[in-house]
Amino acid sequence: MQNYTITPIITGYTHTNKATYLYHHSIHKYYDTEGFLDLPVTIFLVQGNGHKILIDTGMSDTETAGKYHHPGSVQPKGHAVYEQLEKLGIGCEEIDTVIFTHLHWDHVYYMGRFTNAKMYAQQKEYEFAKNPIPLYYKSYEYPVLGIEPQFKDMEITLLDGECEVLDGISVYPSAGHSVGHQTVVVNTKDGEYHCCGDLIFTYDNIKEVPEAHYDITPPGRFLDIVDSWNSIVELKRRAKSPEFILPTHAPEMIDLVESGRILGV
Repeated sequence: MQNYTITPIITGYTHTNKATYLYHHSIHKYYDTEGFLDLPVTIFLVQGNGHKILIDTGMSDTETAGKYHHPGSVQPKGHAVYEQLEKLGIGCEEIDTVIFTHLHWDHVYYMGRFTNAKMYAQQKEYEFAKNPIPLYYKSYEYPVLGIEPQFKDMEITLLDGECEVLDGISVYPSAGHSVGHQTVVVNTKDGEYHCCGDLIFTYDNIKEVPEAHYDITPPGRFLDIVDSWNSIVELKRRAKSPEFILPTHAPEMIDLVESGRILGV
């Protein structure tokens, strides 16, 4: 099996209510849920074996994020995916593969710039994204809101469940946050990293809550709590340790990026 390296990249910050996103209401008494957090929107550059791969493409500009999504969200200057790649000496045309954990707005922006990339998402996710229930119009930038989704008219290879995308890179379903959410597994010399998108929002979500007899700490933002719960349990089973779990929005991603660490080197 081939090995890769993983470079985490932050594309901006979403202004988020802690109680709404991080923790299910049934466990608020066990955690500090007061106030708001600016959660990082992290994507991952995967390199190796002649490939340059992105896991998600990140969030929009500040104006779009504030108008259509989370007021107070910010994409600082130089943080758009194409700008971040340029800092690393990589052009958008060099990316050959993009794998989306799901198709919410903050995971798919600027995807049209990657003209040479083969793109992947789960079929269930794509079908729902094209025709979501009104509660998820903003998440998928449904046209009735006066905005076009980034994936409109894009060619995306649709996957059906668990499969290998490239040698050493695979996906498996992790529904719950969205209908067709998937986790991307990247093999490195240190082991397999699980890029789990929005399945969890904080590493607290994989902790047990003994007082409540919970084997996880469920997040507050989900489409289906049963799927979400079971997917988090499965993530814990598959991952070697929490260090090998890479969520999009976990605050700990900020420290990882600022450290300059490249995983799998």
